Amino acid sequence: MRTLDRGQLHVVSVTSIDGQGPLEKVLQQGSLYPVFQPIVNLRDASIHAHEALIRGPRGTYLHTPDALLRAASLECLGFEFEYACVEAALRRWGQMEVPGRLFVNMSAAVLVQLVHSSGPGDLVKLIGDMGVLSRMLVLEITEHERVDDMDELAAVVSEVRAAGVSLALDDFGDGRSSLRLWSQLKPEVVKIDKYFTRDISRDGDKLKTIQALLQIADIFGTSLVAEGIETAQDLRVLRDVGIAYGQGYFLGHPNTAPLQYLGTDAQRVLAERQIVVFPELSRATSSGQLSNLALVHAPTVTAKTTNDDLADCFLHWPGLHAVALLDQEKPVALINRAQFMNEYSKLYYREVWGRKSCEIHANFQPRLIEREHSVDELVGILTSQDQRYLTDGFIVTDNGRYVGLGTGDQLVRSVTETRIEAARHANPLTFLPGNIPISQHMERLIEKGVRFVACYADLNNFKPFNDHYGYWKGDGMIRLLARLALAQCQSQCDFLGHVGGDDFILLFQSCDWRARCERIVMDFNAQALDLFDEVARRAGGIEAEDRQGVRRFFPCTTVSIGAVVIDGSRFSDAEAVANLAALAKHDAKQAGAGVFERTDSV
Repeated sequence: MRTLDRGQLHVVSVTSIDGQGPLEKVLQQGSLYPVFQPIVNLRDASIHAHEALIRGPRGTYLHTPDALLRAASLECLGFEFEYACVEAALRRWGQMEVPGRLFVNMSAAVLVQLVHSSGPGDLVKLIGDMGVLSRMLVLEITEHERVDDMDELAAVVSEVRAAGVSLALDDFGDGRSSLRLWSQLKPEVVKIDKYFTRDISRDGDKLKTIQALLQIADIFGTSLVAEGIETAQDLRVLRDVGIAYGQGYFLGHPNTAPLQYLGTDAQRVLAERQIVVFPELSRATSSGQLSNLALVHAPTVTAKTTNDDLADCFLHWPGLHAVALLDQEKPVALINRAQFMNEYSKLYYREVWGRKSCEIHANFQPRLIEREHSVDELVGILTSQDQRYLTDGFIVTDNGRYVGLGTGDQLVRSVTETRIEAARHANPLTFLPGNIPISQHMERLIEKGVRFVACYADLNNFKPFNDHYGYWKGDGMIRLLARLALAQCQSQCDFLGHVGGDDFILLFQSCDWRARCERIVMDFNAQALDLFDEVARRAGGIEAEDRQGVRRFFPCTTVSIGAVVIDGSRFSDAEAVANLAALAKHDAKQAGAGVFERTDSV
């Protein structure tokens, strides 16, 4: 056993049999050195701070952080190693006299041990001796093990904060850093784990997580740092969603010399006036919930309820279509009013069966629906071959306990309303964004004062085609237009939404928007011909009834796109933009043009 002296600290460690372990030699030789990775302000592209990352002697197996951590664990030098890392980082930072804040890693256990051993004064003295101002230091809590005593850690953090040092929570969301840590410690900074930022440009679920973290950060007054930014695409999304700070290889690699100015590529992305098109949520969330389903709060019966009692119940509840039969709180059967009363009204029924149990009329295979059910679960009732559920209705439960009844007409109404609401978010035919996301993206463009082009695409002579060939082929034609339009949209720059039917909205930020629209028209007009039969292709169209019921000739289906250039700074809401795009579409169809730009309204 041996004692290492660190100022006023005396910490015991276990050495190897020959007297010294490899890491202990490194610590005694002072061979650790820091590299610094920039933390960038995503609003103005300035270097906000640097994080100190420790390296071991070059050319040795102890050079990497993982190897150093393993050696510290094997040689029982966890405290000494972390203390030496802090010393090396502060010393080098003080020597360089670099502006900006310094983030230094420290585990919760070592921070508690440090303060309890000598009080926060030793840490303050160490910071000052190295030529660093306390207010420029941020201790980044790296939590590799569960915090056993949260209250103790919170008390230690308060003492450190009183000394002028700020606190950051590292790798939030990786499974080790909890929301309770955030809530109780109230760090000035929370660093979001790279799992949530990597490929966020293609993952709508990760985007929603980041947006939720932004709301929490606003409540606690916390700044967020997005870690692991490695691509321009991910940086654009994080910039536009409102993350204040970022860190990652695309913004700057760790280096012995702190970065003074952001690289050209990152500067270019952060200086862009265009806004990014956010990724969509996964399809799994599209079915939604029907927690607002209307309930009939009806009386219930048990196996002990007689037929006479049930008849009295229906007499006092004239609008009741059925009753549930319960075994304690659990519903087990359903009795249909019409069927029961038909039997009960028969001659001599009351004399023979009136005092018998009502369960002889029960359907012991009722449809049970949990209150927090999915749309798909209820659609199964509507499409089932056994339509008795529409007449009997169904039983609604909450964690298996009876809460009420549902009727067939309520079911149809609720499913329809929910499907309509879902379609406003994502069109069920093309899975493209619906009216709500379209409006939200327009509002973002307007809010940023972006100059963009709003295009409205609509099919010519689509109704005759749909009537002649059937909705199945009609849906295929709509999907064809969606596929071709999507192919002409630059993924992060241009937005494609499906208003409904054969109407589409395109919001272009690409400078070559006209050429893209012309390719949509050309490709669609050529490929749509394949959906007609040979006779129609030779004739150039089909015979069908018009909207007045008059049979006449209609040319083969084509597409028209109306366009209007929008200066976002001159608009206050999305509705005005949508109205102009609709007018441009009308002009395009009237002119018989493939692409028509309306120029007299902006």
